[in-house]
Amino acid sequence: MLILTKSMFAIMIGFLGAVILGLFLVPALKRWKVGQRISVFVGESHRKKEGTPTMGGFIFIIPTLLATLFLLATDRMSYTSNLGIVLVVFIGYAIIGFLDDYLSIKRKGNEGLTEFQKLVAQIIIALIFFYMYMKNGGQTALVVSTLGIHIEMGWVYGLFILFILVGASNAVNLADGLDGLAGGLSAIAFIAFSLISMVVGFEDMGIFTFILTGALLGFLVYNTHPAKIFMGDTGSLALGGVMGAIAILTHRELTLAVVAGVFIAETLADILQVFWITVFKKKLFLMAPLHHHFEKLGWEERDIVKLFWVIGLILAMAGIFFGVWL
Repeated sequence: MLILTKSMFAIMIGFLGAVILGLFLVPALKRWKVGQRISVFVGESHRKKEGTPTMGGFIFIIPTLLATLFLLATDRMSYTSNLGIVLVVFIGYAIIGFLDDYLSIKRKGNEGLTEFQKLVAQIIIALIFFYMYMKNGGQTALVVSTLGIHIEMGWVYGLFILFILVGASNAVNLADGLDGLAGGLSAIAFIAFSLISMVVGFEDMGIFTFILTGALLGFLVYNTHPAKIFMGDTGSLALGGVMGAIAILTHRELTLAVVAGVFIAETLADILQVFWITVFKKKLFLMAPLHHHFEKLGWEERDIVKLFWVIGLILAMAGIFFGVWL
């Protein structure tokens, strides 16, 4: 009962914090003309979104950090090395995203950090994660006890961590193309990891992800169609990075592939599109990532988001079963 109370309180303060911050941040970003530049390659329906405030990730990042500090200060949450690592990743990837958003706005275009600069920065955070993980006695084996899987990876596990963190952060970033899509899918995924973390004995991870889930729900108040604000790379990179970090720290790396299935599909569609154009000189999809393909088929934005949310919810439920029982 105590854990349930803590969980509900965590969601509540995360949600209220995000809603209250949004009331001030959305109009402030409009006044400061922190507007999103829309790519010329997307559909005409997106052109009217030009100038919508970006960097909205702060609406869920700041309340999550403040709520975490509040719960730690009031002894409603225990500080652990795992929580410290998660906070480093969360803040680190948020900073990378902020720099990308800031440069895009400053240059009045869609170009922020170069892909190489962004990748190097993501790798640096992943290396810091691995150092902290190993210093705190982290295992280097991939384990799924029920299936009898125990693969000792040694130093290769460091590459595995790098792949998960960089891959997850970019996957959420690719999915951030429709109003409410990335935010809703992330909230669903974090609910799954919150429950898994609580059941398998990582209460610190569970409380943190419940706070973040609540904050994401508060963010969706402003981000669902028609969006008043976009999360930008500030939010998407932070969400993907912390999602990967929690999967690693709770030893549920394979569960991430299930829970984040929609994000993976978006990423694979983008990769396959590039491959098809390079090799076969034609498109596999009408447009990538995958949500844009559905738009080109004539689907309404709201309907695409609802479909992806439903698929994400089904995968999250499967992931909870996989993560708890396997």
